[in-house]
Amino acid sequence: MIKIENISKSYEVVKALDNISLNVERGKLFGLIGPDGAGKTTLFRILTTLLVPDNGTATLMGLDTVTDYKEIRKNIGYMPGKFSLYLDLSVQENLEFFAKVFKTSVESNFEMIRDIYVLLEPFKNRRARDLSGGMKQKLALCCALIHKPEILLLDEPTFGVDPVSRKEFWDNLKKLQKNDGITTIVSTPYMDEASLCDEVALIQNGKIMAVDTPQNISKGFHHTLFGLKSENNYKTLMFLREMDEVNSAFMFGNSIHLTLHNHKQFINVEQKLREKNFNFSMERIEPNIEDSFMELMEKE
Repeated sequence: MIKIENISKSYEVVKALDNISLNVERGKLFGLIGPDGAGKTTLFRILTTLLVPDNGTATLMGLDTVTDYKEIRKNIGYMPGKFSLYLDLSVQENLEFFAKVFKTSVESNFEMIRDIYVLLEPFKNRRARDLSGGMKQKLALCCALIHKPEILLLDEPTFGVDPVSRKEFWDNLKKLQKNDGITTIVSTPYMDEASLCDEVALIQNGKIMAVDTPQNISKGFHHTLFGLKSENNYKTLMFLREMDEVNSAFMFGNSIHLTLHNHKQFINVEQKLREKNFNFSMERIEPNIEDSFMELMEKE
């Protein structure tokens, strides 16, 4: 459904994308996972025909993003990272406007947005500028879907949105995929959202580090991983990073994720921590996709 071959894009001295290649199958929910500045938005702008790549090609539904841009725009839905609807128009007016742009009507494709719109309906006469972050997100998604696109491109759609709205948003994406078979690419800096995708690409500094299912990427972690909790995690982290036995140590929420050059050295690590009177607990844990991302970054 989407084929990206050797795409590169630079902004003066900054190389935003460096020889990117990806394939996304029809009906898949595909995640582009990476931090700010990784190249996610640049790739989305190329896929939505808003940018021309320096090198390489991208095709959507067999259509080239450079030569067939007009046809592509008719068949994709795009939700940019920044809220870009008309602030002075109401919820209903925004929906009707975007429907008319695509030569359709809200009524014609209402079934596709019904589950999302039901939460917006009480505010249908409210101006877009007066909506909460979660409601703006729902309105933007409805407008991206109102012409029943074959491909949905969502650039960091849950950034800055509360946890409840984030969960509702992903529930809606899953329903769209199941009920309408829509092919979706979603970019996000949130590693916990990666597990909700069928397949993900981890991107950093304009390069793809891995492409696979979230489960397989987590299984590809190459070290024994330990979780450590301490009364003073920051002080403990600084001490761990000075140890010869330690390969990597990072904060993950309220604990430290730790790998050693040799996993049998954990006894030495525990002993050194006790000698310095650290009050801690340490156990072996299963890696997640964020651990794999950090490990791949270390290799880079």
